[in-house]
Amino acid sequence: MQNVTVIQGRKIKPTDIQLIQQMLAENPSWGRSRLSLELCQQWNWRRPDQSPKDMACRSLLLKLGRAGQIVLPPRKGGSPNALRNRSIPSIPHSTEEIDGNLKALVPLQVMPLSPRSDGYSLFQCLLSRYHYLGHKNTVGQNMRYLIRDRAARPLACALFGSAAWKTAPRDAFIGWDPSTRKKNLGLLTNNSRFLILPWVKVPHLASHILSRISRRVCSDWMAKYGHPIYLLETFVDRSRFRGTCYKAANWTLIGQTQGRSRNDRDRTTRVSAKDIYVYPLIKKFRRELCDADA
Repeated sequence: MQNVTVIQGRKIKPTDIQLIQQMLAENPSWGRSRLSLELCQQWNWRRPDQSPKDMACRSLLLKLGRAGQIVLPPRKGGSPNALRNRSIPSIPHSTEEIDGNLKALVPLQVMPLSPRSDGYSLFQCLLSRYHYLGHKNTVGQNMRYLIRDRAARPLACALFGSAAWKTAPRDAFIGWDPSTRKKNLGLLTNNSRFLILPWVKVPHLASHILSRISRRVCSDWMAKYGHPIYLLETFVDRSRFRGTCYKAANWTLIGQTQGRSRNDRDRTTRVSAKDIYVYPLIKKFRRELCDADA
């Protein structure tokens, strides 16, 4: 039986290592980007929108290189992680207190952002400066929202990105087995950052924003990536927050994490336990998420 290693959620056999070594030997002019894209094509390794899993493949190649199983070509440029993690510049913004009644602020402007959007740099600045986790490295499919009031004053930021690879309470709630989870994980998204700016003191604002986003995020995802999402998830640090706004917005508490980070494959890193909340976007979400042919 061939030795099998799981890297980036993909089973890697000795024949896969041999394929990569052969591609490198036969194409000495290729850089790492070309190798990654060609390998995605060879493996038919794609996201639900049929684009190649380029970032996952690059990470896989780096891990194989560090393990001494392949010799990667030298980088042609700086590390993309260094670019993503560069210092975020400060953008001028008002910190004048906003308080009172929610009715005085609506209708809110819930603005999806792209790197070329007005407000993108402000979004990065606000999350980096005022969210306790900061904001630097965002990998994979994601959706950013900057929320303003009717006078265009910034109120909040929300970031949705890749769902957790696995978490027992969520997978049991959906009814996933490992193979179906692997196939359909891209139909979920994780609300990894949600920030009400610290000078905004408006009752019920946070739950109102979550409700507004939940009504549009699936169509926004479809427009950006060409496929829907059916379930939202988030992890609330129990040592800091009570999850009040998620409860008020009808998210469901389904369990707790085990106090490990999402990248802790060796079970050595301890972090604060987090409450797991989910929000289905359609009534028949389980049928869609458990469909092996989705």
